[in-house]
Amino acid sequence: MKQMKNHNFYDNCMLCPRTCGAQRSKGKTGICGVTETLKVARAALHFWEEPCISGTKGSGAVFFSGCALHCVFCQNESIAQGTAGKEITPERLVEIFLELQEQGANNINLVTPGQYVPHIIRAVEQARRQGLAVPIVYNTGSYENVDTIKALEGIVDIYLPDFKYMDPFLAAKYSHAPDYPQTAKAAIAEMVRQQPRPVFAWEEKRGEDVPKEACEGAVMKRGVIVRQLLLPGCLKDARNIVRYLYETYQNKIYVSLMSQYTPLEHVRDYPELAHRVSRRTYDRYVDAAIALGITQAFIQEPGWQKKVLFRIFQMQKACEIIGKMCKIDWFFDRYCSTIDTYKRSNQGGI
Repeated sequence: MKQMKNHNFYDNCMLCPRTCGAQRSKGKTGICGVTETLKVARAALHFWEEPCISGTKGSGAVFFSGCALHCVFCQNESIAQGTAGKEITPERLVEIFLELQEQGANNINLVTPGQYVPHIIRAVEQARRQGLAVPIVYNTGSYENVDTIKALEGIVDIYLPDFKYMDPFLAAKYSHAPDYPQTAKAAIAEMVRQQPRPVFAWEEKRGEDVPKEACEGAVMKRGVIVRQLLLPGCLKDARNIVRYLYETYQNKIYVSLMSQYTPLEHVRDYPELAHRVSRRTYDRYVDAAIALGITQAFIQEPGWQKKVLFRIFQMQKACEIIGKMCKIDWFFDRYCSTIDTYKRSNQGGI
């Protein structure tokens, strides 16, 4: 971390796996679309993350402009390309962190921050000296250099990485990054090394002890949640990702099975991505996770087309697998239910 603070990493920039070598410190834009100058598209309380991130008070989300991945289906294209956003000083970033905490944020949620890691390290350290006490969340697409993630040790409390592809062909086709699978694996491994187990606390003070698992009213203080967005036609790849995560990390992490993919106009050159994922396909995805034995995961409930809603499931009984059918009783944190009830409420395609 000292090395990152004492060296200008925006000279001949190698912060991300693209290693474009842009002279960002001299006003040149890297492949991420931004220069050295901090650029923020939005900073506000955000209520649609996983329940243990947003809680009821909201997550203090800071959306940074620029991105090195350039996914063809990006939902925030103008932000990712660096064209949207406002240039700010590092001192203003410190103020934003403190203002979000003052507004009651459960955490500071750094969204797509990799292109500004040296600035962020200094800003977090300064904000902590000025009273910042909430956890720092690093919300990333996982196309990160391991050395960059290592520099964040002691800075980041919660890692919220995506795992987009296991298949290099899909990674090349949709994100122009055939090296994405091994890059994401290495980055996530370093994240879990730093935060090897999830830790929760009550959002409000309560008398009883906080349970080990996420539940209503409990917010994450440390840990790793790996997100996987199910894309149209990519169910097999998504299953492979979930299998890898479970076999590698077991209950050291939570996984978030996401279904809110929305086709936008710029996917017209990819007709296979021009429709939403059906409810039936998403149910098959959830079934695959259940069959593996995953007990720490977030799934999205009815209404996911309009807004991102999550429920968490925890295993209540042992999984009974009959052929390809998986029957299991679960509860969705505040909503006592079974997986069969969940399925009945989600019948039909899109």
